[in-house]
Amino acid sequence: MGMARKERRFFLVQEDILPEAILKTALARELLLRGEAATVSEAVQKVNLSRSAYYKYRDGVFPFYRWNPGVTVSLSMVLEHRPGILSRVLKTLAEAKTSILTINQSIPINGLASVSITFETAGMEWDVEDVTARLRQLDGVREISPIGHNVG
Repeated sequence: MGMARKERRFFLVQEDILPEAILKTALARELLLRGEAATVSEAVQKVNLSRSAYYKYRDGVFPFYRWNPGVTVSLSMVLEHRPGILSRVLKTLAEAKTSILTINQSIPINGLASVSITFETAGMEWDVEDVTARLRQLDGVREISPIGHNVG
C-alpha cells in the first residue's frame, strides 16, 4: 500500500506573528529579488539568519503575489546593445516557464538599451527572485530591477 501524497495547504499569515526564522527567510528572499543582495550568503548575513535556516524554509515561504496565478511581474533592465543578449534573456524566461505579456525596448543610446518585460507567474517553475538572479548573471545584462507586480 503506497503512501498517499499529502495535499499542500496554504495559509495567509500576518507577518508580525511569523516565527523569526521564517520572517527572516522572507526578508532575505526580498533582498535577492530587489537586487539588494547578490548572493544567498549576502542576503542571510544582512538579515542575521543562518544559511541552513534559509535553505530549510525558502521553498515554503514567499510573498503573497508569488503563488497567486493571476499575478504579473514587470522587470526593468539595462542591456548592452549586442546581438543575442535580449534573446538570452527571453530564453531564460522561457526556461522558467513564464508567460511573457509585454516586451518594450528603447532605442539604444551609447551602446545600452532599456528593456521592460512583463510576465505572468502562473506556471512558473522558478521563483521570481531566482529568475531575477539568473538574468542578472547573463553576459550583457547591466542592471535589472523589479518595477512592480499586479495581483489580477
